[in-house]
Amino acid sequence: MSGKSYIWLIAHFIHIEKIDFLQNIHEIRKEKCIFAELNKEYTMSCILQIETSTNICSVAVSQDSQVIFTKEDFKEFSHNVSLGEFVDEALSFADSHAIPIDAVSVSCGPGSYTGLRIGVSTAKGICYGLNIPLLGIPTLKILSTPVLLYKDIPEGSLICPMLDARRMEVYAAVYDRALREVREIKAEVIDEDSYLDLLEKQPIYFFGNGAEKCKEKITHHNAHFIDGVIPLAKHMAPLAERALIQNDFKDVAYFEPFYLKEFITTKPRKLL
Repeated sequence: MSGKSYIWLIAHFIHIEKIDFLQNIHEIRKEKCIFAELNKEYTMSCILQIETSTNICSVAVSQDSQVIFTKEDFKEFSHNVSLGEFVDEALSFADSHAIPIDAVSVSCGPGSYTGLRIGVSTAKGICYGLNIPLLGIPTLKILSTPVLLYKDIPEGSLICPMLDARRMEVYAAVYDRALREVREIKAEVIDEDSYLDLLEKQPIYFFGNGAEKCKEKITHHNAHFIDGVIPLAKHMAPLAERALIQNDFKDVAYFEPFYLKEFITTKPRKLL
């Protein structure tokens, strides 16, 4: 790809950051098709996606933002077994279709300490072995993607993805419909006053495995809850595609997950 063409593509992505996420995805796909026609050097990207931030383990392969392979395991924390098998199957699928993997994207947190560590370590190993870039995708943005793509979120509303952090604590952030950050990611204990400053101004849609336990605490009339939303590798494609085109690569040697909280171990009780 020529330098002038590359600059044009990046400038286009900066421009469409200003519109809603759903329109953003459609524009990306439309403009990339036009770009491919005008620039014969451009080739479709193929990205291996890894998501292990919760008890669910999932792997996907996307080509030009379209998911062409996916595997998911909903068993309770079987990542150390399932992930290796899924990655082998994904790489074999790509190889059998003569599709080279251009990058690996991994859900980088917050989330389960063990799950994130396994996912990131695997992704780094693949990148090192294949000499390809590593992309780190924030877990809460992955969780938000199916909501913005498939749910009817009214204009002017905010979204709040939540991951369970035990007891009444959650990992959460607040975004607008274009996935621009309104409130930064943080671990917080939810009570009756949580988000009141924002809820007084506009509707907020809460979702994720941390949202269920907050229903009794967050009761404002502008609070809405969406059930059944989970982070999956197949939802990473549009975010990973953007990161790849913007050259938002992570250092394979030194990249670490965004744990948000320190991992705390407990000493085993002494036997009597």
